[in-house]
This record gives sequence, C-alpha cells and structure tokens, in this order.
Amino acid sequence: MQPINKILKEKFCAACQAANFPSCSIEIVTSSKEQFGHYQCNAAMPLAKELKMPPRQIAEKIVSNVEKGDEIHKLEIAGPGFINITLSPDFLSRQMNVMKNSETLGVPVPKTPEKVIVEFSSPNIAKELHVGHLRSTIIGDSIARLFEFMGQDVLRLNHIGDWGTSFGMLIAHLKELAPEVIEGKETPGLLQLENWYKEAKKRFDDDPAFKKTSRLEVVALQSGEPRARQAWEVICNISRKAYQEIYDLLDVKLNERGESFYNPMLPQVIDDLEEKNIVQISDGAKCLFLEGFVNREGSPLPMIIQKSDGGYNYSTTDLAAIKHRIREEKADRIIIVTDAGQKLHFKMIFAAAEKAGYLDPNKVQTDHVPFGLVLGTDGKKFQTRSGKTEKLIDLLNEAVRRAELIISERTRDIPEEEKKALASSLGIGAIKYADLSCHRMSDYTFSYDRMLQFEGNTAAFMMYSYVRIQGIKRKIGKEINASENIHLAHQAEIALGLHLLRFSEVCVQMALELLPNRLTEYLYLLAEKFNAFYRDCPVGGSKEEASRLQLCELTARVLKQGLSILGVKTVPRM
Repeated sequence: MQPINKILKEKFCAACQAANFPSCSIEIVTSSKEQFGHYQCNAAMPLAKELKMPPRQIAEKIVSNVEKGDEIHKLEIAGPGFINITLSPDFLSRQMNVMKNSETLGVPVPKTPEKVIVEFSSPNIAKELHVGHLRSTIIGDSIARLFEFMGQDVLRLNHIGDWGTSFGMLIAHLKELAPEVIEGKETPGLLQLENWYKEAKKRFDDDPAFKKTSRLEVVALQSGEPRARQAWEVICNISRKAYQEIYDLLDVKLNERGESFYNPMLPQVIDDLEEKNIVQISDGAKCLFLEGFVNREGSPLPMIIQKSDGGYNYSTTDLAAIKHRIREEKADRIIIVTDAGQKLHFKMIFAAAEKAGYLDPNKVQTDHVPFGLVLGTDGKKFQTRSGKTEKLIDLLNEAVRRAELIISERTRDIPEEEKKALASSLGIGAIKYADLSCHRMSDYTFSYDRMLQFEGNTAAFMMYSYVRIQGIKRKIGKEINASENIHLAHQAEIALGLHLLRFSEVCVQMALELLPNRLTEYLYLLAEKFNAFYRDCPVGGSKEEASRLQLCELTARVLKQGLSILGVKTVPRM
C-alpha cells in the first residue's frame, strides 16, 4: 500500500513531464487548512524561478496535465499558484479497506530488511543513571521500536563506559577499603559504589602514590590479570543489576556492547590508520586532521586517537566501533543517540571513518541524534532540592506513585493489583510521552503535574482516548465483522479516515528525520478527529453502524500501535 502523498507525487511528476517541466521540484504536503483540500502541491513557485514564468501559469499547465483517475475529486489553484488537491471519498474508502486488512496498518515493509544499529542510553559503570540518561534511553528506544515495526533488522546497543583509568582507581581503592567486595563476598548497591568512585577520584587527584597504584591496576586489567579481571567484573555486575531495574521499569531492551568489547581492536585501528598515512603527530599524540574542522582561532582541530602516553580515548573506541559495525555487522544505517554536547565529536568520527575508508556514505547512512536538556520548573538543569542530579530510579518511582494517587481518586472500586499495574503504565507512559512530544533538540521542563494531566497532548489523554473507544465498542455490544467494508461519506468520517491513512506517511517521516514528536502530534490530532467523528456521526443503531464500528476499531489499532512505537502501553480502563 503506497502512502497517498507518494501516489500524488507520481501523478504530479508525470504531469510536469507532460508539460515539459522539470519534475524534481515536486513536493506534496498536507493541506494546512482542510477547507482548502486534503493535500497541496506548491511546485509552481520554485519552477517559476527556474522557468522564468508566472507561477500561476505554471500551475494551470500542471493541472491541465494531471491524470485525475478516480483518486482525485478536485484540483483548484489558489493565490499565486498553490494547487489544492481534494481526494474522492470512494478512493479514500478503498484505501481504508486496504489499511484495515494490513497487519502493518498500511506502512510499507521492505522485501529485504536493512540492518539498522541504534546506540542509545550508554551510561558509565559505577555511576547511577540520572535524569540526563532519560532522553537518550527514551528517544533511542522509540527509534528502535519504529524500525522494528517497519520490518527492519534492528540491533539495539548499549555502549556503556566499562573500561579505562577509572577502573584502576576504583579497584585500587576497593582493594584497600573493601576487599570483600572485589572478591565477590559482599554485594553493595550502586549508590555505595558511586560514593567509593568519588573517593577514589579524589585520592587519584591528590595522592601521587595512589595515582601510580591505580595506573598499575589499569595495566593489570588490560593485560588480563585474573584478580583485576574479577574485580572489574564484580563492579560491572553491581552496575548492570541497578541499570536493569530501570530498563525493566521503562520496558526497554538493550544489548550491552561496552568499550571493553572494542578494546582489543584499538591497536589494529591505529596501525591501519598509520598504514594509510593519515596520522600526524602533534605534541607527542597521534592525531587525525580532518578537512573543515577548526578551533575558535581558525587553526586545524586535531582528533587525538592515541595520547602521548600511549593511551587511547573515546575517539579511538568510536572509530573501532564504526569499523566493526560496518565490516563485521554489515550495518546499512547507524544511529547514535547522545546529548547535543557530543555533536562535534560524532561529526568528526563520521568524517574520520570516511577518510579511513571504513564508511562509504553512499552505502551506509550514519546519524547522530542529539537532544536538549531536561529542566526543572525554575528553568535550570533538573536537580533535586538539595542541588544534586536527580537519580532516574527516584524520578520514575515518583511518577508511578503520583499516577497511583490519580487512579485512586478517579476509580475507587479497582483491585489493588490492577491499580498498581495501571499506575505503572500511566506514570512511566507520562514521562516517556512528555519527553517525546517535545522536539528532541529543545530543552523541556519536567513537570509531574503537567505530564499527568488528562487534557492536552499527554499520555493520560492518549491512553484515555484508547480506553474510550473500547468502551464505545463494548456499549454497542456487537462483534466487529472484519469482512464489512468502510464507506466514508460524512465530512467527519472523511476527515478521520484521511488522517488514519496518513499514519504510514508519519512513520516514514519519523524514520527519515528521527523526530518522535512527529508521531505524538499525529496521534493527538487523531484523537481529536475521532472525538469530532463520534460527536457528529452516531455509531450504534445507525444505518452506517457496521462501517463506523470498523472506523472505531481501526482508530484504536492505530492509537495502540503509535503509542507502542513511543514505548507507551495502552490499558483496559482508566
């Protein structure tokens, strides 16, 4: 099933060719106002500059060559040359019936899936997940869910920080302070481990003897010395257990692929880059100088791949990761979700990978997906009242607690077990939806009160809309006959049906732009159009009952699938 905008684009491209106009400028967009039609073609304006003709004259020529078929009901030229397109109800009805019989709701699935690698979350071992990790985890999960729904072969990677000098510090500190921990005899929580890490860092900065001991521990770990390796695994397992509690609460699945995985590949990367004569020495460090990257003074900006002391860094690891993902895992698309502060880093990584011959941008698409900050109600970076960074587990549990209070007030006869399940779905869903409904490059203000509201573009409103449709179907009390066709006649039916058909367009757009807020905007408008349809078009007892029940069912399916892509669960009642 082709998206409608693609069907129309083909028609208008053919019309341009018939008129001997270039067709490369054709774009079909959703009409901004429904009274002007369903779609709009604005090609006449850019073509006017190219052809040196009045845009309205170009529009008239295009319209005269468009093969309307039974898809287009009406074409109108407005203003200087906008072409408004109104589709026929019969065509929309046919498309609706194809959509309702499609397992993917009309979203095209490739014959040969692409390998899409999505890297997200990526915390550092021995440190608690905090609110800063929230956006990477939620955004990355929604992108992975989208490509999975669209039939791609998705690998979800958690590129954790599990290697380097920090482990030498922590192991040296624990050998003195808590040897029973690194021997596996006692298992502290992650908070205690993080406190020990802070103590070790202070000692490392202040005590030269401890710094030397720490570096020896790093050497022991890197050489595979059994006690150092055991201590490292104990530290990683403590962190892993705490992280998994959060991932389970968020219903996020990840494959761990930390820095340690790529560590054996780093010398090979350096040797390879040196063989290709693209490494330069700067202040004793091995560097790559990439075209177009300069510092504030305008001097070439080096990308260090091996420090003067022989150590490696993030750039070395990320280059090894890109090489492995392309050559070994055969990625067709690599998507990396991190905060906006790493934008320059990944621009340089992709440029370096291309220079090294690891990345051919014509064969493999690479995307860095940056995002803004989470702010408190004071407009500053989100923190606890004591001024500390908010721990993610505390934030999530508080959302669930508040959701449970709301559910208790709204539904008093609900069993305790069901209430807790609803509270978890609502609380976690509210946090996810509030984040994803914002443009990811924008900072957003975290507010429990606003995200748990049942009005506006919130998870609570969307979940309630789904529950309401289920209630309508139950009230009518009839089985939905899937063999019945949908027939759109009333204006509210046409508006709802047309919006449902745009689901595939939105999924394709989100896959292209990697902006989840495109989907939240679509779902919110879908709920509003369904409310208008239900207000204006009686369902139960009407002569159109069978068709309108199908419309209700299809709306519920799209709502559920759309929310699922966002990682938000639907519930049986609210």
